[in-house]
Amino acid sequence: MTPMVKTQVYLGPEELDALHQVAARSDRSVADLIREAIRRVWLRPAREGPVGIWNGKPRRTSVDHDSIYDNP
Repeated sequence: MTPMVKTQVYLGPEELDALHQVAARSDRSVADLIREAIRRVWLRPAREGPVGIWNGKPRRTSVDHDSIYDNP
């Protein structure tokens, strides 16, 4: 088990009620839901590598990417 440190978080009644409902539906603790939310939002691993939406060899380089507008 990972060692944990107890802390306090102040929540509004609506937030706490919603957390209790989600915890009951998912059979998890409120603390577990909060830890997961922190991991997903604030401790996300940095994205790695290039991202592309094309398939195949690029027809132009990034240097001349505006060349498509040269000949109307």
